[in-house]
Amino acid sequence: MARRFALAACAAVLAFPCSSFAADDQAAVIVTATRFNETDPDVVANISVITRQDIRSTPAQNLPEVLATRAGVDVRQIGGAMGRYATVDMRGFGATATSNTLILVDGLRINPVDLGSIIWSAIPLESVERIEIVRGSGTVLYGDGATGGVINIITDKSGRPKAAMTATLGSHDYKGVDIQLANGNDQAYFNLFANQVDANGYRDNSQQDQQTASGRVGWLLDRGEVFTDFAIYKESAGQPGAIFSSAYHNDPRSTRNPFNTEDRDGYRMRPGISYRLDDRITLEAELALDHQELDAKYFAVFGNSASSRVRDTTSFTPRLRWRHDLASLPSETVIGFDYYDGEVTADNIGFANQDASQESSALYLQNITRFTQNLSLTLGGRTQRMKQKAQQDAYAPFFSPAVSGSATRTRNAYDLSLSYAANDWRIFGKTGTSFRFPNVDELFGFDPLLFVPVFAGNLKPQHGTTNEIGGSIAVGAGTLRASVFRLDLDDEIGYDDVLGANVNFPETRRTGAELEADWKLAEGLQARLSYAYTDASFRAGAYSGNAVPLVPRNLASAQLTWNAGSSGSYTAAARHVGERRYGGDYTNSQAMLSGYTTLDLQASWNLKPWKITARLLNALDKKYSPLAGYSATRNDTFYYPTDPRSFFVSGRFDF
Repeated sequence: MARRFALAACAAVLAFPCSSFAADDQAAVIVTATRFNETDPDVVANISVITRQDIRSTPAQNLPEVLATRAGVDVRQIGGAMGRYATVDMRGFGATATSNTLILVDGLRINPVDLGSIIWSAIPLESVERIEIVRGSGTVLYGDGATGGVINIITDKSGRPKAAMTATLGSHDYKGVDIQLANGNDQAYFNLFANQVDANGYRDNSQQDQQTASGRVGWLLDRGEVFTDFAIYKESAGQPGAIFSSAYHNDPRSTRNPFNTEDRDGYRMRPGISYRLDDRITLEAELALDHQELDAKYFAVFGNSASSRVRDTTSFTPRLRWRHDLASLPSETVIGFDYYDGEVTADNIGFANQDASQESSALYLQNITRFTQNLSLTLGGRTQRMKQKAQQDAYAPFFSPAVSGSATRTRNAYDLSLSYAANDWRIFGKTGTSFRFPNVDELFGFDPLLFVPVFAGNLKPQHGTTNEIGGSIAVGAGTLRASVFRLDLDDEIGYDDVLGANVNFPETRRTGAELEADWKLAEGLQARLSYAYTDASFRAGAYSGNAVPLVPRNLASAQLTWNAGSSGSYTAAARHVGERRYGGDYTNSQAMLSGYTTLDLQASWNLKPWKITARLLNALDKKYSPLAGYSATRNDTFYYPTDPRSFFVSGRFDF
């Protein structure tokens, strides 16, 4: 059936009248750190751009694995080769990483309003044009939850005529098919992607399958375009869960949950417009709908339970870019309004039903002024208001009373930065503030004295200040990017295992340095090195002086790619994650969770119209757990074992 679909796709491409609309693969890199597409703007931040060619030369089976190759990006992947439940952490937040590192797809935030995970399966790797990693707070432009940094995944919108199919086989009965279809002319374009994958998984009850369709349809105007982005996904998986230390060391394939399962499906739809009102003013606006249904079944000795959870989010994000003069100085101002409305409803068997909602509205402004050709000043501010409600039904079997409550909070943030750029180098300094509101799941609290649920309306918004200096330099065939930072937080939101509740921690601090180097060693031979040092610790309260759990002080990676032309392309990539505290070990009383170093290999041969790619992941068969915690009730550590050495081979055919 996949073959027939691909042939039909090819016919559709050939039937669409082509024109010069198709973009060149070598077009200039565009950075969207201003929320507008610009060629190399004066963005004051430590930024990495992962190009399409970088993705193709990286031995990675999913998107989170690609992100893990860059400085300061800690990826904890526990869901096998498909990347399910992968957590991306920037600047050391441990268990709350998903609430402090903002993930965007074409500028649309996809972090859930609850404690759910990013739906990586809704972003096929083949659909990605480039990835922009902006380290440090992005609160002024993007708001709540961007304290550690922003990752913007840009999908292919070129409309280049294309029809291709890729089939992949791999370890643990991995089978996947990817189909691409695209075309465009002077009036319209489309890019479509479809993906289907299933695998039995390494561990017991770790089987998975997923189906995804995504794309974009656009209509070109004299001064802009009207478009619609969409993504539809459906996936199911076993839930092996964590295993305690004895099982981890003796039988890492085992599970404590042999029958637990989860089914998830949903969609995203985002119509929008980009329109140049005149030579100085551009308008962009999107209206997005995000719907997800999650059905989970849990089986245990003391009784079975199930949950049917529905999440809906609506957003409206208009903004204007005005290029003007400030006195006689060239200046550019971005002003925008963000509106988000989210609701989560959970119908539960075995525990109380829940319902929560939040409504957020924000106004932001950012101005960049050039004092000289080389020197620019950026100043920005945001004010955001969050209204939240939560209620939980009474549940007689546990003598649990009904709970309800609401809270309205407002927070402000600012950024101030100075940048000096010459032909081959750039240096910057910046200071700014950030904030994070509790997500809707964190609104449900528990009183450890009365042993009853409560509305956690006393949780304050997390807020802090970041100071950073950094720069980049190009020397010969190499480039170097580096920065040092200090992030001071007050009222950091997290779950305290000792108290059994979500709390505001006293003062915390992150200090660190991030370094990336790329250079061309010889014709066809490219190397990349990255390193990040992060010290995340409590500065006050009961845990003063202790390290934040799950944050490694040292992260490093190295990649060497040799493009031998007609003889193929070959890549070796090593990644090191240093030791860190077990999750939940705020007292730092347990031994350290061991660090690990992995090696991944890839070889590809372009035999037009075929392209063959072979990957050997975890080539040294390293046994490790990217995520592990400590259970006070069991007085034992628990682990999520990762996959051992795995092999994948893909064949791509371009029609």
